Amino acid sequence: MDDVMNLKGKSALVTGAAGGIGASIVQRLRNAGARVAVADRAVDAIEAEAYLPGDLLVPEYADQLPGAAASALGGLDIVINNAGVITRGSVTDTTDADWSLSLGVNVEAPFRICRAAIPIMADAGGGAIVNTASCWGLRPGPNHAVYCMTKAAIASLTQCMGMDHAHQGIRINAVCPNEVNTPMLRSGFEKRGFDPDTAVAELGRTVPLGRIAEPDDIADVIMFLVSDASRYVCGTLVEVNGGKPVS
Repeated sequence: MDDVMNLKGKSALVTGAAGGIGASIVQRLRNAGARVAVADRAVDAIEAEAYLPGDLLVPEYADQLPGAAASALGGLDIVINNAGVITRGSVTDTTDADWSLSLGVNVEAPFRICRAAIPIMADAGGGAIVNTASCWGLRPGPNHAVYCMTKAAIASLTQCMGMDHAHQGIRINAVCPNEVNTPMLRSGFEKRGFDPDTAVAELGRTVPLGRIAEPDDIADVIMFLVSDASRYVCGTLVEVNGGKPVS
């Protein structure tokens, strides 16, 4: 393993750790030598060094996550705000529940986690934070008004924090995927009456690279962003879309 990708001795917190991308991130972090604290509503099926289950919609839970991870692992060098939800529809189709869920998970929780993690990292001399935004947060997409808005918000927050905290040795970046073959995507197809395998294959034909992303495709970019290989990357939004524009 190249030294720049070696995370031996590092401690990491991953939210949304039970999801498709989250599970891939956790495995890669541990393979690179990091100790990992996992956060999700249920984390019992994941191999990790520390387990911090809870609901990101509860402000107190999000506020205390970085401190809990640092206590459990003996420090906190890496935070990956991977948890996210997708609500479909135009503004007029959006319920108050959709709004609260989307803002709570996609914006407020990572804000709270970053706010709590930055002082811990600053006291230790630095760290790396990666937030999950989306190509759909950089450009408007149809029938996902609130989702696009929340991903635009976390993208902008990432750029601002990247500037504000670089002097503390903290690099804050975001990964911006397009469609990813995750359980969340597949269950969305099922809810709308589509066969997931067929729908994923058809979606893949709209991508210049010939397929939609797999979780590992996104996790590998996140690994780059938390490693010393990206030591001069800060406040950046990295699109991982197979060449496909939002449409």
